[in-house]
Amino acid sequence: MADPLERIAAALERLSPPPPAAADAAAHPAYVWRERTLVAARAFAPLPLELLIGIDRQKAALLANLRRFAAGAAAQDVLLWGARGTGKSALVKSAAAAVQGEGGDLALVEVAALATLPALFAGLAGVPRAFVIFIDDLGVDDPAEARHLRSLLEGGAEARPANVRLLVTANRRHLMPRDIAEQSSAINPRDAVDDHLALADRFGLSLGFHALDQEGYLAMVAAYAARHGLTADPADALEWATRRGSRSGRVAWQYIVDLAGRAGVSLAPIAPGLT
Repeated sequence: MADPLERIAAALERLSPPPPAAADAAAHPAYVWRERTLVAARAFAPLPLELLIGIDRQKAALLANLRRFAAGAAAQDVLLWGARGTGKSALVKSAAAAVQGEGGDLALVEVAALATLPALFAGLAGVPRAFVIFIDDLGVDDPAEARHLRSLLEGGAEARPANVRLLVTANRRHLMPRDIAEQSSAINPRDAVDDHLALADRFGLSLGFHALDQEGYLAMVAAYAARHGLTADPADALEWATRRGSRSGRVAWQYIVDLAGRAGVSLAPIAPGLT
């Protein structure tokens, strides 16, 4: 008779789902790096660039950088920083899709676990294609993790390969934790600050995003409404923003969802994630 622990282990193994099969790195427009496996994104239909309002300078800069990269020319790692809901993540996905639509052989890979980046880099290094690694809402509270990411960007033994660039979104320009002065007494606060500043400096292109003014917010509401055949009342849209305490692209879309719901209309997600 098998040992009880062996039977339990065998039963658990049967119950656990098999790991996902690795996707062909040359075949899909977008991927998720999940459990050290490259998985094709089930849905990649980003917002058209023309619906990203009030960030024309950022759009132009990111598009130019990605076009160069897809064409095999020199290109920068990019830090997109600024206020919540101002279009940082949407722009990353939309710009990648736009370059793909122009014929650029470029793929987007969304990554959550920084510690697994060396394994991903090793898998992509030999693929004849350009890859942008998308790290959304980065918050580097650990100086050791900041140093690790810095070495991956430049100068470390496992630095990113030539066909890979990083696109990182964050709420703060210098990737600085708000409570950095309160970190462990074993860490010199000045050294911790220097680590985070050195990390931010590794991004050759830094794009700032700022809260929308009233005119920009209403323009975004009007664009979303027109795209979905809805009629938006500016006063109603402003009241919605006041209740939410913010004017942003995210709040504008949430207002459109509410407007459509009141009209009995269903909507597809406007900026789906990589699932």
